[in-house]
Amino acid sequence: MLPTIDGVSPSCVALPHGPWMTMLDFLAERIPAVPREDWARRMSQGEVVDAQGQPIAPQAPFRAHTKLYYWRSLPFEHKVPFDEAVVFQDDYLVVAYKPHFLPVTPKGRYLQETLLVRLKRKLGIDTLVPMHRIDRETAGLVAFTIQPHTRNAYQSLFRDKAITKTYEAIAPLNPAVSLPLRYQSRLEESERFMAMHEVEGPANADTHIELIESASGFGRFRLSPITGQKHQLRAHMSALGMPILGDQIYPELLPALPPEVAPDFSQPLQLLAQALSFVDPVTGSTRQFHCGRSLDLQAAIKASAPQPR
Repeated sequence: MLPTIDGVSPSCVALPHGPWMTMLDFLAERIPAVPREDWARRMSQGEVVDAQGQPIAPQAPFRAHTKLYYWRSLPFEHKVPFDEAVVFQDDYLVVAYKPHFLPVTPKGRYLQETLLVRLKRKLGIDTLVPMHRIDRETAGLVAFTIQPHTRNAYQSLFRDKAITKTYEAIAPLNPAVSLPLRYQSRLEESERFMAMHEVEGPANADTHIELIESASGFGRFRLSPITGQKHQLRAHMSALGMPILGDQIYPELLPALPPEVAPDFSQPLQLLAQALSFVDPVTGSTRQFHCGRSLDLQAAIKASAPQPR
């Protein structure tokens, strides 16, 4: 197993049959997001290796049906000014609190500023793999496996819907909606980038919704998803006329910020993955985890109010 570097595991690229003369020719054409001169520099510094961890020189002849490994790097990332926290750790699991704005895993413009890389650096556990994901905009609990041989057993809990999850959300009240409510609909990908929408057909998304407290036309809700469709809670609350405060996708997809512009960290999505529980498939014990946090209704109302000009 190749090591992590500063918490980042190596990426792998398989080499197909093709016309390339050198390994550098292949990388420059197949991964053009990295300029050719940068690939040459990284290869000269030993940052591209084969499966045995041996450095591959830029002029090395292309060899089809092999694999190359490299460690991603980004020229710049916006620092997420909130800290993660380890809620639980044993020989099999790490359960951590993820703050708003922090992705779970590296992707696109996010690398060091991800929960997985932060935890690998903090804990020194290279084998960490998330059991599941929550949205970058959502705060709350994420569980990770440690032992590769138990990974499938834990991840199957989510595939088999054997996990009980509890969320909190803050959203405007809709007097026409009677609570508590079990809301079911069919969600599918829409033509809008990233967004889900409701369509006709058998329900595939099922959410229990309760009102915990209310003030000034807003409520703090307890959301218990019975299924796990993409954006299920956000799409369901929006469909009920109660879009979650701070949502940049529902009911309206707002323009994405340019990469050089940091998000407004004072306006997080008011959605918190608060608790997880399940029967451990390895130990047989009942696991119950709580993030130890709750959303602040009054603070969210104040932050969402239009500011005087």
